[in-house]
Amino acid sequence: MTKGTVQDLTFFSNELAEETQVLVYLPPQYTPLYTYPFCIAQDGKDYFQLGRIARVLDDLIENGEIEPILFFGIPYKNVPDRKVKYHPEGKLSANYRQFLANELVPFIEKQFPVAETASSRALAGDSLAATISLLTALKYPNIFGKVMLHSPYIDEYVYEEVDNFKDWNRLKIYHVIGNRETEVDMTDGNTADFLAPNRELAKKLKKKPVDYFYEEIEGNHTWKYWQKDLKRGLTELFPL
Repeated sequence: MTKGTVQDLTFFSNELAEETQVLVYLPPQYTPLYTYPFCIAQDGKDYFQLGRIARVLDDLIENGEIEPILFFGIPYKNVPDRKVKYHPEGKLSANYRQFLANELVPFIEKQFPVAETASSRALAGDSLAATISLLTALKYPNIFGKVMLHSPYIDEYVYEEVDNFKDWNRLKIYHVIGNRETEVDMTDGNTADFLAPNRELAKKLKKKPVDYFYEEIEGNHTWKYWQKDLKRGLTELFPL
């Protein structure tokens, strides 16, 4: 099987006031003569290491299950850094959304031959990384037209954003939650029920005029289960 390649880039973000790492997957037979759709994942290093995303994409592309895509992973520095950027009310949450839309996308378009339409751009994330991906798509539906959500953290802020959003026909959302995510260990030492809020989110989204996939899979709040579902999620978002 022909394998894609992985690159490690950095660029300075004015929105975040820091040097930002970008992990890049380029598909087999990558050529600058072709225009590619792409996906940006928060928790980026986890997608490459725990999600084994390069191998998943190699298999899907080799088997003709998805079109060739580029995949970008944005790692977080540590747990506090992740929370201030990804939590709905984190101190840098608004900055992070602006970074994705106004800095990262132009950087990608300058460096790589990518399609410049919202329907060709996806965001992905797990847990809090899924939350910020959804919120970014709701803020910038003209830039990001697809979202892959695995077990997002959901609170009243997210419900309010969903209730206030109007441009549902612009989005395609893939949303999965584990059926055993009722007592998820949080970084503050507490536990939280992720399943009930995700069911409530699904109830809301099913009433919207949006292209929406929802399923409760067997599993808990870990990459062991998210990893197994990546193929289906990517196939839903980037069908050949």
